[in-house]
Amino acid sequence: MREVLQFQPIYQERVWGGRRLETLLGRTLPPGPPIGESWEIVDRPEAQSRVRGGRLGGATLRELIERHGAEVMGPAWKPSRRFPILVKWLDCSDRLSLQVHPPAGVAPSLGGEPKTENWYVAHSSPSASLFVGLKPGVTRKRFERALVEGNAEGLINRVSVASGDSVLVRSGQVHAIDAGNLILEIQQNSDTTYRLYDWGRVGLDGKPRTLHIEESLRSILWDDGPPELVRAAPTSGVVASCDEFSIRRMVLGKGEQIRFEPGQQPRILSVAAGAISPSGHAHPGKPLGMGENALVPWSAEVSFEAHEPAIVLVTEDFA
Repeated sequence: MREVLQFQPIYQERVWGGRRLETLLGRTLPPGPPIGESWEIVDRPEAQSRVRGGRLGGATLRELIERHGAEVMGPAWKPSRRFPILVKWLDCSDRLSLQVHPPAGVAPSLGGEPKTENWYVAHSSPSASLFVGLKPGVTRKRFERALVEGNAEGLINRVSVASGDSVLVRSGQVHAIDAGNLILEIQQNSDTTYRLYDWGRVGLDGKPRTLHIEESLRSILWDDGPPELVRAAPTSGVVASCDEFSIRRMVLGKGEQIRFEPGQQPRILSVAAGAISPSGHAHPGKPLGMGENALVPWSAEVSFEAHEPAIVLVTEDFA
């Protein structure tokens, strides 16, 4: 399998969403309620990415792995094993709930899945911020009291952000995304979220959204401090590294290339700015513009050239 794989987005309605996937990324969104998420690459029972174009057009990611697992993921990959990463865009036109994902040691007892995720801020309003991790010294008792009193926000580490910033949020860390952020989220393949507080808001059905206080309190890592924010930079470098995946930021000038050899590992490319095009042994395809994601199979030999200055996130070490 030599071609680079692109997939059809799966749009998700969210009460905190908007239309900026349309205005900032040039997408055509379905009419109606606000769109908060676009699932770009996903292999879950309730959601399957489908290949866009090429000889495999229309095939689901699950079908690709079951039929061509050795070529897509490598010869050691078990066809029954799901693709381990979920890539999505988040249009946070309103603030997301204060929430937590269960760590691996707790998730099975709660019937959930761990979810470590990385946020890359593609666009932010001047006042936008992120809530990530408890402030030093916050105890469970103090936090529970703050939840009852409605002032838990003051116990969460809050940082101002700008376009190009990135932060790794580990399972067990309390977090929320403030209004005004357009974020590329690269995460473990999980959809388990426990809400602690939802700012007194109602859902799209007009009813308060469900909270998961007990599950959240069992999931929080109380001694885990806030993560370090990786600020935007004009140079290439690692922006995230954890047991589940790693992410490199590649800053390319016009005409510069990045090359991938076959037989190394599968990789995900996410264009955060500019545009690139595949060449080499892969079938020449249309440029990948800002907001587009692609899967480079284990067996592919391909180069990408920047048609203009570009920033590309390379997600790897997940196989």
